[in-house]
Amino acid sequence: MDPSVIHDPEQLGTLIRRRRRELGLTQTEVAEVANTNLRFLSELERGKPTARLENVMRVLATLGIELEARLR
Repeated sequence: MDPSVIHDPEQLGTLIRRRRRELGLTQTEVAEVANTNLRFLSELERGKPTARLENVMRVLATLGIELEARLR
């Protein structure tokens, strides 16, 4: 997967949804492996701005997405 610069929750949600689909996984499968619930994952993919970071990090790890922060 190419590096993506994320500027808002909607872009993060789009990235997560795209990766999940690339892997051929359902939301239910990802939620189970990430130890979160289906509602959370659904809201995250739709760009919910108040998602709990701990859960977001588990979803990213489940999908093989690495989070990197850089100073501008």
